[in-house]
Amino acid sequence: QVQLVESGGGLVQPGGSLRLSCAASGFTFSSYAMSWYCQAPGKERELVAAISRAGVRTIYADAVKGRFTISRDNAKNAVYLQMNSLKPEDTAVYYCYARTGTPLADYWGQGTQVTVSS
Repeated sequence: QVQLVESGGGLVQPGGSLRLSCAASGFTFSSYAMSWYCQAPGKERELVAAISRAGVRTIYADAVKGRFTISRDNAKNAVYLQMNSLKPEDTAVYYCYARTGTPLADYWGQGTQVTVSS
């Protein structure tokens, strides 16, 4: 079955960096785009960044452009989110997302908490 397992969250001071990882299994990873979403308390889940199957194309939410970088390693079935210059407003649970399978379905990881605070 499809599994997405995030890691790398934690507590960091403003201006600091974190690298999130998502280990994927149960589907042909290289055949699907991957995304990171975040959900802050009291807010809806929203897209942070997405990457195409081969990693050639990426998109970012305006709030993270120039600070976050999404990447993937198809040999390792993994997708990453490098988060630099973190701000308190980046505090949220970050989720790995894939739309895959036959029929297509939405899959989410369990989430990893990122807290930016001094």
